[in-house]
Amino acid sequence: MTKPEDPSLDFGRVAATGPAGFSALDWMAAAMSVVWVVAVAAYVWTGPKDTGSLGMVLTLLIVFLPLALIWAAATTLRSVRALRVEAARLQATVDAMRMAYVQSQQAAMAAALKPSVERKLDELAASARHTETTLATFSSRRDTALSVPSADRKAALAVPRPLASEEQPGLALGTPAEDLRAPLSVADFITALQFPENPDDKPGFRALRLALEDRTTAKLIRAAQDVLTLLSQEGIYMDDLKPDRARPELWRKFAGGERGRTIAALGGIRDRSSLALTAGRMREDAVFRDAAHHFLRSFDKTFAAFEPNASDEELSDLSETRTARAFMLFGRVTGTFD
Repeated sequence: MTKPEDPSLDFGRVAATGPAGFSALDWMAAAMSVVWVVAVAAYVWTGPKDTGSLGMVLTLLIVFLPLALIWAAATTLRSVRALRVEAARLQATVDAMRMAYVQSQQAAMAAALKPSVERKLDELAASARHTETTLATFSSRRDTALSVPSADRKAALAVPRPLASEEQPGLALGTPAEDLRAPLSVADFITALQFPENPDDKPGFRALRLALEDRTTAKLIRAAQDVLTLLSQEGIYMDDLKPDRARPELWRKFAGGERGRTIAALGGIRDRSSLALTAGRMREDAVFRDAAHHFLRSFDKTFAAFEPNASDEELSDLSETRTARAFMLFGRVTGTFD
């Protein structure tokens, strides 16, 4: 199979050596030339014989001038056609160059606008996916920080006491491991919901490991990790959001089950781009939507258990975590505060 010729060489070939075969235009010009020559020959054959020198000149003009005009017109039309092909090729080349320039400018602008903190959070999002695997290697190590007095380790979650009518006799199988483990402290609970700042954040990983050992908190941690990872795919990072701070009493009303406009100040996320991207992803992606609703349910349940043991200052600290900001964002999108 022969290699196809470059269409851009058509004009040079036509102008220099002509096409390999006659086109319809060339055949038309040749036919007109033959008709004209036959007509002139018939006229000369049947016309007067003694025309003199002037008649000879006129006869030559009659013969050759129209022929010259016919082929000049044919050559001009062929050149125009070649120029049109060349102009179309040049226009396509210019369009391609313009598109490549625009794309390169957009890529350069996107790279210039992307802040360093966003690149840092990309690394955190990747490392967060491996947190549970990393922490599993430390599950058998005794944490010396748990030996501090119980007064300094206020439990983060209130454990509801079962009613007397609901109590069941225990089986003689020993004390469950959950009862032997020290309760998760408020400080560790808040630190875990913030997630580690970087791979060297040892206190953050320690708090996250302790939170994953608590069954209730672990559900919220995993749900938050899922939605933060999904949001990062849309370029939405919690550190970029600057929500309005709500009063602690509003958080207590939310923990008490109040919903609607009375607690609308909790939805302090005002970033329109993040809200629009999140709402669009929830409409189009069923997995994203299910993860968001699961996260909201987990946050609601866990926060209701956390609020009775937390002070106003601790509630304010919790509202600054990445998990709380994700709750504000999804709460605004799903209409929790409407």
